[in-house]
Amino acid sequence: MPRPPVVDSVPAAAPPADAAPPPGADASAWSVFWVFLRLGLTSFGGPIAHLGYFRAELVERRKWLGDAAYADLVALCQFLPGPASSQVGLGLGLHRAGLPGALAAWIGFTLPSALLLAAAALGLAALDPAADAGWLRGLKIVAAAVVAQAVWGMARTLAPDRPRATLALGSAGLVLLAPLSGLPPVLGQIAAIALGAVVGWAVVRDAPVQAPGALTVRLGPRAALVCLGLLVVLLAGLPILATMTGATAVHLADGLSRAGALVFGGGHVVLPLLQAEVVPTGLVDRETFLAGYGLAQAVPGPLFTISAWLGASAGDGVAAGLALALLGTMAIFLPGALLLFAALPFWARLSANPAARAALAGVNAAVVGLLLAAFYDPVLTGAVTGPADVALGLAAFLALHIWKAPPWLVVLAAAGVGWAVGLG
Repeated sequence: MPRPPVVDSVPAAAPPADAAPPPGADASAWSVFWVFLRLGLTSFGGPIAHLGYFRAELVERRKWLGDAAYADLVALCQFLPGPASSQVGLGLGLHRAGLPGALAAWIGFTLPSALLLAAAALGLAALDPAADAGWLRGLKIVAAAVVAQAVWGMARTLAPDRPRATLALGSAGLVLLAPLSGLPPVLGQIAAIALGAVVGWAVVRDAPVQAPGALTVRLGPRAALVCLGLLVVLLAGLPILATMTGATAVHLADGLSRAGALVFGGGHVVLPLLQAEVVPTGLVDRETFLAGYGLAQAVPGPLFTISAWLGASAGDGVAAGLALALLGTMAIFLPGALLLFAALPFWARLSANPAARAALAGVNAAVVGLLLAAFYDPVLTGAVTGPADVALGLAAFLALHIWKAPPWLVVLAAAGVGWAVGLG
């Protein structure tokens, strides 16, 4: 008789107030796909803004899970290398509908930007990469409003008392000051999360600590070890295969998978690694790479989909370009997905421990600080440059936070206002 599938679920002494009901019979992969497709079409502004869109749609509106479970997942993905917002999307899809849901979430969120960039590389579409285009300025401003709403909502839930509010503000300061001391920004983020765990374990354990949210992990330790093994085979085998075959497709998959496995923080951090992998090797020239970088700023979804542009540009003809675009997109995201699936079952078990829950309370407060720091730089500093930007940002925040307007509608409205009044 076959063994039933292993389902790890974070136990709790009492159901948390913000926990959503467990996934039911209607939680199909198709339903997950359509939700994330809409997010993939409307989520502008980079990985931090994506976390705000996810929270607004899936925590606030759809009640898939609570703030505590969401923050736990965000904290784990901040620790792991790879595209953080896409890893969070994978975790949300896994929670909602198992492995098919994780795949559906990734396809839905990634497909729009990957198709746009591949089509642009093949000359089938024309996008305006100008950084000061009015409609693009409007999108950046509404992303700032989305992040502000996420910081406000998560702070009320995850930093409700003086110790955790202080920890959140201290974490934001640590992240903002880290570059001044010569440290890479990602080290400041990791230090802030580690500090949050220590302070939470030492200080928050005597305060009321919310039980962990019901984050369902439909993977067991054995599946986690298989994912880890596949990652090792992937990263060790592709360089050997590339040397043996000399094939463009293998070289592309090797370079992009290595970049996806080594980058912390995602987003713009991956660009220097990608340039080092594809420009010196002759897969694409420097001008093509920079053009793809410009276009990637103008499309929604994860910046890692620049891999579709690179793959399509490296191909000889439309068919080969599309095949390499698909290969490149899968190669850059696969290491981060395998890492997440390898870590989630153990993360779920760890968070069931009372002392670990206290540490996680500190980590969650630190995550609020990370979002606050990111709200200032790069979201606010990159979006708001004058009184008109402030006015549009306040209007977007009012629509989202007070009037509870759908984020996608606010995004489209802000883009239209930016284009109409010529922001930039």
